[in-house]
Amino acid sequence: MSATDQTTSAATPGHNWIANQPYLLLSITALCWAGNAIVGRLAAGHIPPVTLSFLRWLFAFLLVLPFAWKHLARDWLAIRGKLGLMVTLSITGIGAFNTLQYWALEHTQALNTLLLQSSAPLLVALWSLAILGVRLTAAQAFGVLLSMCGVLTILLHGDFTTLSNIEFNKGDLIFLLALLIFALYSVLSLKRPAMHGLSFLAFTFGAGAACLIPLEIWELSARPVMKLDGPNLLTLFYVAVFPSTLAYLCFNRGVRLIGANRAAPFFHVVPVFGSIMAMVFLGERPQAFHFIGFALVLSGVFAASRKQTS
Repeated sequence: MSATDQTTSAATPGHNWIANQPYLLLSITALCWAGNAIVGRLAAGHIPPVTLSFLRWLFAFLLVLPFAWKHLARDWLAIRGKLGLMVTLSITGIGAFNTLQYWALEHTQALNTLLLQSSAPLLVALWSLAILGVRLTAAQAFGVLLSMCGVLTILLHGDFTTLSNIEFNKGDLIFLLALLIFALYSVLSLKRPAMHGLSFLAFTFGAGAACLIPLEIWELSARPVMKLDGPNLLTLFYVAVFPSTLAYLCFNRGVRLIGANRAAPFFHVVPVFGSIMAMVFLGERPQAFHFIGFALVLSGVFAASRKQTS
């Protein structure tokens, strides 16, 4: 662990323990992103996609900035030294990915996006090979495939023959592009300069929101303006705090600790949490295929993310 990473996880002993638990951090990320998929689908038709993404990151930036300001000032030379990379990370992981995700949710069903999300670890592996020259180990490949089978078991209710009945549309293509972009962000984040975690969040959140300003101006002239009502404001509060600030802080730290390939299988935990949320909030009853799928996903994530012995 670098000195900067040690600083990132400093403060109290409890905070230090949490900051060095990659599996817990990535599980929190998956939980937050599962909620984001549900909220994003509910927001479709009420908040235009660019507006939702722009306000999400603007509010997240304003939320983080007071805590990150002193770290940003200290880390500015490091940021400026790799400014091109930092802007690229802001555009890919913040601006482009989330805008495309919300746009996709206007044109496709949640089931389709959850199926496509199973491809994320494979996309991360391809970018890792292309950029870092890092190959999936046999255990990682097995774990990815095992957890993918678990995701499909849950989503298809244990009946794999229903795959032939799923129709993909332009929203699915948009979401697949979004996943490809986020996989690139996941790998490139390992090449970021040494800095405090809050510095990284504040810069990428702010730059990511700024890159959306031209699109936001266009959207305001082309689509109805978002209503400032209670549900929309609650949606903005949720996406700014949980899938943005909390999830990205945990995700970036988790990738920093165990690498992109070992962290990627946690994408498969997102639909697992989504299914649990459906049981809790929508009253769906757990069935045998849920437990089989959960077991496969957790076994696959364990196999793929554990550290290999030499």
